[in-house]
Amino acid sequence: MSQYVSRLRGRPQSQFAGPARLRLGGSRKPRRVAMLSVHTSPLHRPGTGDAGGMNVYIVELAKRLAAIDIEVEIFTRATTGNLPPAVELAPGVLVRHVDAGPYEGLNKEDLPAQLCAFTHGVMQAWAGHRPGYYDLVHSHYWLSGHVGWLAAERWGVPLVHAMHTMAKVKNAALAEGDTPEPAARVIGETQIVRASDRLIANTAEEAGELVRHYEAEPGKVAVVHPGVNLDRFRPATGTAGSDVADERAAARARLGLPQHALIPLFAGRIQPLKAPDILLRAVAVLLDQDPSLRSRIVVPVVGGPSGSGLTKPEGLQKLAARLGIADVVRFRPPVGQDQLADWYRAASVLVMPSYSESFGLVAIEAEACGTPVIAASVGGLPVAVKDGVSGFLIDGHDPADYAGALRRFADDPSLTLRMGAAAARHAESFGWDTAAAATADVYTAALQERRRRLRSLHG
Repeated sequence: MSQYVSRLRGRPQSQFAGPARLRLGGSRKPRRVAMLSVHTSPLHRPGTGDAGGMNVYIVELAKRLAAIDIEVEIFTRATTGNLPPAVELAPGVLVRHVDAGPYEGLNKEDLPAQLCAFTHGVMQAWAGHRPGYYDLVHSHYWLSGHVGWLAAERWGVPLVHAMHTMAKVKNAALAEGDTPEPAARVIGETQIVRASDRLIANTAEEAGELVRHYEAEPGKVAVVHPGVNLDRFRPATGTAGSDVADERAAARARLGLPQHALIPLFAGRIQPLKAPDILLRAVAVLLDQDPSLRSRIVVPVVGGPSGSGLTKPEGLQKLAARLGIADVVRFRPPVGQDQLADWYRAASVLVMPSYSESFGLVAIEAEACGTPVIAASVGGLPVAVKDGVSGFLIDGHDPADYAGALRRFADDPSLTLRMGAAAARHAESFGWDTAAAATADVYTAALQERRRRLRSLHG
């Protein structure tokens, strides 16, 4: 599944090879990693505020790294005053809460002003340990990258950085009316790319974007696909002899959904970038074309407002009313991961019309549950979704195109079962254990290179 080195479209593979895949036997992998997630805590529920796929990524990666004897300490900003200084997330994984600015009322856009305070908190924690306590820093998102840059230099250890999203890429594909990322973020990301010892990209396309937009050195970029928790996200197991259709029916019964309805699901943060409005507009087109579908379609929207969507938290509900489809749309708040898996299983198809996705973990999660996906052909979604096999990729954001894909599931309900089975097989290759092993290789390569540089400096 996870490719440490991947071929970039139109570019020789050697230019993205970075270090060769390493055998760990003769090389020391890190014992303990300081992982930085300034703006969102791994303890927060994905689907609202700034919590989303990155939260899932950090939690699952940290657990799997700990399972291969790499301890992880995750530093994140404290958002309430009653949080303990440290929480054990899992054996070998510690979450440290850092006081940086007021606990509440700060948007992600306000956090650059708090990076000095956050860095101070990280340094305080480090000062209480013996020298060499952390072997490496792994920062997530550009805000954390700036803290990681300073920490890595101060501690004399490598910095590995994961962008997750990039300002230049997001600004090139803005939804109508969305707010562009500020120039300060572009400058900050450029600095982090230069400072990092290694950059982890989710896909070969993202690796290419790092080189094209930020002049990253190709040899510093490693492609590691994110994974999915295949223990949690899997087709439901029913009673002996039950088939997938029975299991989908059971999930629908648990969620109070009609058994024979067409159920296109949106799951994620509600903001223009994720384009849930495209799904609603597509449903309106579909019902205009075939009014008889109204009695057998339910459109769940599971998630909460986030980012620029916070300025109009009721905007999607108002859009559903204007489109005349409020009677078929069901808005639900974010749910825990186990219940989210049930939503995936209950759905006929997951719809992801995003304008930008670094990978699209939601798509892989749904597929692992045996549910096909209709997705925009952007970012990492062409890797997550196997077009024509595990779902359909749509070029652009014309609601009529999404309506056409939905029509295929409406006209042939068995398509959900056939594509769902293929989707589950496709998702099996995206386990987190493989992603963690590849990430550990990146860490080892960064440590090796730093040791080589030190030896050359000291003759």
